[in-house]
Amino acid sequence: MPTAVTSPAPALVDVVERTVAPSAAEVDRTGAFPRADIDALAGAGVLGLLSASEVGGAGGSLADVAVTLERIARADASVAMVVLMHYAAVSVIESHGPDDVRRAIAAGEHLSTLAFSERGSRSHFWAPVSTATAADGQVRLDAAKSWVTSAGEADSYVWSSRPVTAEGPMTLWLVPASTPGVGVVGEFDGFGLRGNASRPMAADGALVDTSARLGEDGAGLDVALGAALPTFLVGNAAVSLGLMEALVEEAAAHLTSTRLEHLDQSLAEQPASRLAYAALRTRVDLTRAFLTDTLAALGSGREDATLRVLQVKAVAAEAAAEVGDGVMRLCGGAAFRKELGIERRYRDALAARVMAPTTEALHDFVGRATLGLPLFGGA
Repeated sequence: MPTAVTSPAPALVDVVERTVAPSAAEVDRTGAFPRADIDALAGAGVLGLLSASEVGGAGGSLADVAVTLERIARADASVAMVVLMHYAAVSVIESHGPDDVRRAIAAGEHLSTLAFSERGSRSHFWAPVSTATAADGQVRLDAAKSWVTSAGEADSYVWSSRPVTAEGPMTLWLVPASTPGVGVVGEFDGFGLRGNASRPMAADGALVDTSARLGEDGAGLDVALGAALPTFLVGNAAVSLGLMEALVEEAAAHLTSTRLEHLDQSLAEQPASRLAYAALRTRVDLTRAFLTDTLAALGSGREDATLRVLQVKAVAAEAAAEVGDGVMRLCGGAAFRKELGIERRYRDALAARVMAPTTEALHDFVGRATLGLPLFGGA
């Protein structure tokens, strides 16, 4: 498995520059789902990145995912989050889903997402309270999902529930968006990531075929931990990194172009500004090094690969929040103007901290893993 790629594909760069970046401010202002951006990315092969070559996909790696998401997030993190949640769902579908859906995803004709977080267990995605019950040869789903990215916009949902009959914490299902009884039950007017349609959804007596099950009954947590979670955690770190790169780029442009006329010097020539910028630049580079090491650990099967995966989102999320705050302070009043894009990216950067699994939950996992305790003991 490749562990690194040097640059994003030219087709991706073209779509980001031509479509995603110009619409980012408007997506943030209105909170509208970025359908035109997603369609353009689909046409460039982005949705099929993780699909196997045998179904017409690119057969990409997590390193490819990281480069792709970072590039999109530099322009618009809302769009990057939609793509990230699609990749997390595809990681499960590729292993356990039907070939027709896999081929549609590979062709860029199908958008999927995860439907894990629930009102009853909140950010503890590993403990669903929604139910799945046998019903005349089918399965009835009843649920109150609290946060579903691309809710009402995706073509399918990788949906968690309690098992039907088996032991275990959860079972996963591939639920078509057209399933009667499944729908959006609220709106999203968020502080950041305003265009990712992260809305509550419900299932009220929704019936799916038993063939919709992804993996064995009761084995959903193992499937999620083995497939969806690494993709989500690594991809989320890449989104945070993209935001940080955009923030320090904005800061550098401001410092080099803004002058103190009474001194005939740029802000970059002021020692205090220069030192503050250097600290922020270094924090970004440290985060990139950690993400690169995580990908290397995964690619080589290193003994600490699981630990790095558990750490990488927390490392990047906290760094992005702190870099965003630092850039806001460094650029002063100018950073509050929406046309610079700094305050938008700062708001977007804060979301990763509270996105399940939260920074606190990941720190607990890391503590448990390194102290010889069960990962989910008592959770």
